[in-house]
Amino acid sequence: MAEEEEKKKFNFKKIALFGIGPIALVGIGIGVGAFLFMPTQTPVEQVEELIEKKLQQAGQLPSSPGDGESSADPDKVYKDTPSTETFVTSYYTFPDNFTTNLRGSKAFLQISVGVSTQYDETVMENVELHQLALRSEILGVVSEFSVEEIEGKEGRDNLAEKIRLGINEKLELLEGFGGVEGVFFTSFVLQ
Repeated sequence: MAEEEEKKKFNFKKIALFGIGPIALVGIGIGVGAFLFMPTQTPVEQVEELIEKKLQQAGQLPSSPGDGESSADPDKVYKDTPSTETFVTSYYTFPDNFTTNLRGSKAFLQISVGVSTQYDETVMENVELHQLALRSEILGVVSEFSVEEIEGKEGRDNLAEKIRLGINEKLELLEGFGGVEGVFFTSFVLQ
C-alpha cells in the first residue's frame, strides 16, 4: 500500500511538472513580448500624431525645428485665380446638302451647313423647328454669289457670314430672336 501512495505522489509531481511548466513558459513569453513590442501610446494618441505629421508635411501646420525637414524649402505661395464663366457652344448640322446654281454661270455649289450658338438650347430648337424656312433662306443667299465671289477662304468666310445674317433675320421674323453666332461648311463642292 505504501508503494501505491508513492506512485500516486510521483505521478502527481510528473503531471505538475509537465503540465504547468509549459503553460508557465508560454505565459512568460507572452509577457516579455508584450512588454517589448506593445506601443507606449494609446491608439488615439497614435492617430493624432499621424495626423499632425501629415498636416505638417502638407504645410498646414508649422513644422517644429528638429523634425528632420530642411528649412531650405521655400514656402508655397498660393495665388487667387479669377474665375471666368465658360459658355458651352451648341451645334446643329442641317441634315441634307444644299445644292444651287451660282449667279451668272452654269456652275453649281453643293454645301453642307452647320450652325453654332452659345445661347441656350432654345436657339437650336428654333433652327430645327423652322428648318424648311431656313433652308429656303440659305439657298437664296447662296444663289446671289458668283463663282469668283466664293473662291478662296475669304470668299467662303464672306458666304458664311451672309448665310448667318440671313438665318438670324429669318429667325427674328419667325421667333423674335436670332441667336446663330457661327455658320460652318462641313462640305463644299463647286462644279
